Amino acid sequence: MGKFSLNEFVRKTQQDDQENDYFELETERVLEVNLNGDVWSKMGAMISYTGDIKFERERVLEHGLGKMFKKALTGEGTQLMKASGKGRLYLADQGKKITVFDLNKESICVNGNDLLAFEPSIEWDIRLMRKMAGIMSGGLFNVTLQGTGKVAITTHFEPLTLLVKPGETVYTDPHATVAWSGNLTPEFKTDISFRTFIGRGSGESIQMAFSGEGFVIIQPFEEVYMSGES
Repeated sequence: MGKFSLNEFVRKTQQDDQENDYFELETERVLEVNLNGDVWSKMGAMISYTGDIKFERERVLEHGLGKMFKKALTGEGTQLMKASGKGRLYLADQGKKITVFDLNKESICVNGNDLLAFEPSIEWDIRLMRKMAGIMSGGLFNVTLQGTGKVAITTHFEPLTLLVKPGETVYTDPHATVAWSGNLTPEFKTDISFRTFIGRGSGESIQMAFSGEGFVIIQPFEEVYMSGES
């Protein structure tokens, strides 16, 4: 197990040239973008490419003044990179598992640290989690994506989707919360009694509370976010 000749290894791990979807999971941890135009991705996610592709850091006013101010308030937030041209682009993020969604006039909110890539047809906006400012050292924002097109997110290990039903509030650890349906607006609560067991910020347990009808995606890993401040 795990021993190959060089030819066997190449055959087992090489890219599949027959796949031609716009977003294609080359492996569960590598996203192939069959690019013929533009795509937005997380800064630093490019690991390889072929063809004629140019990369450009998101300009300050690329998405309008309002989003620039939100990024400043969140300590940069998620920096985006635009890839333009024609070719094959390979994206990954620290070996995290990748999931691709096809949005059809739908919306999803994604933790800014867990957004990998999305089509230019997708509209997006940054939402600040103001109530968590001063409690957590980072991860204070999420990105709302809506419209029609493909979105790729990342998780540590296998994600689990929790259904939110009317009258049944779902509580999650913010560090383990990846995404949720766009119609839900989480509330935040602190619980001093559990501070010994949960929470990484001020010593209090910070929980996200989801009420209504929708879904929440969590991961079996508490991710510590890095502040955007130097």
